[in-house]
Amino acid sequence: MKFRFIAKEKLSALPSAPGVYALSSSQEILYIGKALNLKERIRSHFQQPSYRDHLFIKHITKVGCIETFSEIDALLLESQLIKKYQPKYNVMWKDGKNYFYLALTKEPLPRVLILHQVSKGSFSKFLGPFVDGKSLKQTLKLLRRVFPYYTAKKHPEGLCSWCHIALCPGPNPNKKKYRKDLRSLFEVLQGKRISVIKNIKKAMEIASKDQRFEEAAVLRNQFLALENVASHFHEQTLPKNSEKELQKILRSKNPINRIEAYDISNIQGAHATGSMVTFINGRPAKDWYRKFKVHISGKPNDFAMIQEVISRRMAHKEWPYPDLMLIDGGKGQLSSALQTLNLIKLSYSQRFRVAALAKKHDELFLPKSSVSLLLKDMPPEARNVLLHIRDEAHRFAIAYHRKLRRVDLLKPL
Repeated sequence: MKFRFIAKEKLSALPSAPGVYALSSSQEILYIGKALNLKERIRSHFQQPSYRDHLFIKHITKVGCIETFSEIDALLLESQLIKKYQPKYNVMWKDGKNYFYLALTKEPLPRVLILHQVSKGSFSKFLGPFVDGKSLKQTLKLLRRVFPYYTAKKHPEGLCSWCHIALCPGPNPNKKKYRKDLRSLFEVLQGKRISVIKNIKKAMEIASKDQRFEEAAVLRNQFLALENVASHFHEQTLPKNSEKELQKILRSKNPINRIEAYDISNIQGAHATGSMVTFINGRPAKDWYRKFKVHISGKPNDFAMIQEVISRRMAHKEWPYPDLMLIDGGKGQLSSALQTLNLIKLSYSQRFRVAALAKKHDELFLPKSSVSLLLKDMPPEARNVLLHIRDEAHRFAIAYHRKLRRVDLLKPL
């Protein structure tokens, strides 16, 4: 990801969103930081400079930023970019007190440690530097629920206090699985959480197919827990200019102010659910969120499930039409949605746009177009709004799916 730079005289053009920023001279980046609100944080460097800001602020000619979905994403990206660019004033303040590293010990059952300094060769793996220790600890607190790990050098023979709250692997863990979980933990902290979620789901489905049901159940719980944690990574209000960018991409004459996104959630066809989330002017409109218990039974069929959900949504004439209907999936899911709209003889093309967003390569499919559009080639404003809404629909569907599973488990035999 690259910084988008503007002259320091144009700070009013900065987004009021989470992200990472760079303060740069005409020759080099001097400082990198993160913020929950980029505009306010960058302005503070110039309007209320700290004693450290005075060391370099007069040399700044331009500022750059990269928007993220949340402050947690900004924390992870900040670490990667400091390591990549080695800005002069970040390095100068690396005094053993301000920076944090996440390290993995060289032991048969490795421990996860937060340290101020690491030396190469002392640990099997480490990530950092992280500037904000508090945010790092909060992020690990969430992830430890999914991937329990050791912090103490020696574990008692029985259960420890961390075991009782499911944050420790226990005295006799499966060593192979434990090391695999640690790899996944570090991959999530490197920004690869989507691929980790996909890998867990794939392993769960294979275990279920091979009738290794106990293993499949463990993986299922891990998959659902990580999906729940991922919801904490998306808290951004979307930038206003994203609507204009989407209007260009979708070749729409009308503004894209109201967006509905749909997602199907099921595990081997069981407890299939559909979700509809609505965003209005870049903000989640939770009063217009809807959930659907899919009635189709038998072998999983995403296409038929999409058709059922869209059909039931369109039966509600009292619900306002969206400017964009975004379907989770690829060409097949898009065709299924369009077929449903055609069957009810709705001239949707005059009222709203329909598109599908596939997770595998993050590509957008549009009607009557043989070529997909890659999100990585889009302006960040449009890319972020599409990813954010798609992920929110997925989170909402997973939450309802989990609720139905809990209700089913509580039913008397």
